[in-house]
Amino acid sequence: MLRDQLGKLLGPVVAGLGYELWEIEYAPRTGGGLLRLYIDSPDGISLDDCEKVSRAVSAVLDEADPIPNEYTLEVSSPGMDRVLRSQAHFARFAGERVKVEMIQQINGRKRFQGRLKQVGSSEITLEMDSGEVSLPIDDIHRARLVPDV
Repeated sequence: MLRDQLGKLLGPVVAGLGYELWEIEYAPRTGGGLLRLYIDSPDGISLDDCEKVSRAVSAVLDEADPIPNEYTLEVSSPGMDRVLRSQAHFARFAGERVKVEMIQQINGRKRFQGRLKQVGSSEITLEMDSGEVSLPIDDIHRARLVPDV
């Protein structure tokens, strides 16, 4: 719920600076939480980009005050092994290797790794050594790219 609220609040700010708000993580902790924003752009992300977004987002967060407790803000690139959460994320990386953990078992297992063969509106299809498997996007607990090294 907080992720959605922050996405609606900060997404337009980040987009207005020419970046994509890729992911939001918030980890509440005793003595102060951690709010981490991951941004992306076709040209990649530099430290200057992160600083620029951090300054703009900080001003919006200070005014809106969506998080009642103290927290530290971090802005960074999603990296090579980036989290994939939405249908758009999966579609952008069709053909790449991914690692997926499901909320509930499918075909007797929760963890899958393979090439992202197809991306539909509500499910993805992985091509694995053992064959193909279709996974509902809404039932994915966690998914990440697996960089080719």
